[in-house]
Amino acid sequence: MRADAERKREQVVAAAGDELADLAVAARDGEPVRLSLDRVAARARVGVATLYRHFPTREALLEAVYRQELTRLCDAAPELAAGAPADQALLTWMYRYLDFVDSKRAMGLDLRNMVASGAVTQTDTRARLSEAVAHFLEAGGVLRSDVPPDDVVAAMAGAVITAAPEQQREQTQRLLALLIEGLRTR
Repeated sequence: MRADAERKREQVVAAAGDELADLAVAARDGEPVRLSLDRVAARARVGVATLYRHFPTREALLEAVYRQELTRLCDAAPELAAGAPADQALLTWMYRYLDFVDSKRAMGLDLRNMVASGAVTQTDTRARLSEAVAHFLEAGGVLRSDVPPDDVVAAMAGAVITAAPEQQREQTQRLLALLIEGLRTR
């Protein structure tokens, strides 16, 4: 792919991610949301034809956004783990995970369809999240070493799923803080 075409592709993915973040706020307020490819193209400052040349379907664009944001989240783990005590760094990373999850709410049915089609797999996502969590658990010091990273990921997902809708973010943050407390060495 030519450099200018790659730049335009990246602009479209970034614009779609920003649009989804805005839609996630609307979804929390109870408004019906659906990603508009015309709005994404306008936000990316490209023509709709350019958007479709790179992403022939809404699902292809959403899959690219999902993968980019998951990569960004997971790639941040080593630097965060090296830059602060493991418990503080992990909690910071968990809040970024919440941002990632919040932005996926606007994908709604499209995300479920991507999972159903196999384009996005829960197994791959959990494996990548577990690899990221391992950086914090292996940092030593204040976090227990006997907890598998996959258990932490399962607990994080559980906190997101079980939080009451009317206080989703606040309750999930409290549950993640409790999880960190349980992960600290005694």
